[in-house]
Amino acid sequence: MTASTKNSLAASLKSAASQAGLVLLSTAAGTDFNGQPTTIFQLGLPSDANRSLQLELSAAFDFDKADLLPQMTEHLAAQAKRLRNPRPDCSVTLAGLPIAFGKFQWPFHRSTSGADTYIVHGEMYLADGGTQNLYAKIAASVTVTFAEIVPAMEQPYAEAFVYNAIRKTVDLGQLEFLKSGNRQPVPVTTRFYGRWQKKFVFTETTEQERVDFLLRKVYWLSGVLGNSQPVWIADPRDGQYLNTTGAELLRAAREAGTGLITFDGEFASATPKLMEMAPKYQAELEAALNFTKPQFNESMRSGQANM
Repeated sequence: MTASTKNSLAASLKSAASQAGLVLLSTAAGTDFNGQPTTIFQLGLPSDANRSLQLELSAAFDFDKADLLPQMTEHLAAQAKRLRNPRPDCSVTLAGLPIAFGKFQWPFHRSTSGADTYIVHGEMYLADGGTQNLYAKIAASVTVTFAEIVPAMEQPYAEAFVYNAIRKTVDLGQLEFLKSGNRQPVPVTTRFYGRWQKKFVFTETTEQERVDFLLRKVYWLSGVLGNSQPVWIADPRDGQYLNTTGAELLRAAREAGTGLITFDGEFASATPKLMEMAPKYQAELEAALNFTKPQFNESMRSGQANM
């Protein structure tokens, strides 16, 4: 990588960040899974540099193109709003689990096992504000064929659908939260993509399911983890996960959140009335955690199963 290439990438990123309402705090050299050079950008809010996010791109990546720049700017604009959350790294699942994503090693790398896939490693943590210290090591995989529908195999273009595929896999009970363990696979396949609609489709949800999701999100991310600070309701990442839009999520929350949440534009905070529902949300969490644990077949213990 030449100095001019690195400077060009930094200049393009700085411009895109500015359009999205972010400032470029620093750049640093890094390496990807295979030792190839990357550039690590630290971005923050102009009003609060302590709230920052990391973006790691292949050092030779050029997003300053007509088909890539708009999506980069859109991604950064969403990140700027997400940074205003008390815990920008946190999400909730439909099943009722508050989770945090971290230690993702972007960009994707080709599989070293001979499989025709791209892989990204990361971790997901149970974010319930307690001391369980449960997490799952993740290996999310995308086939080379499936990768053709992604504009670029880089963090800004893949982060949303990878995180949502992980949430969906948790909902299916196919990822277990542990105190230690090996990486667990998350195949990101065409089952998550509607080719006719040309969009990712993870879960079909009803209006009531979306309302329940939003109240759960505000309870955990604002009330439990955020000291009742506001969280972003109109998050397009949640919209993709629930097969709706950020605007529809905001509308649903406004119509159903009377007395339970208070609004400040697209952001909402937990009220004492919502926090009184703690037993309900704790029960959801316990049930969702139990669903992810392998269950022993008791009939086999007593020799009743046909072998």
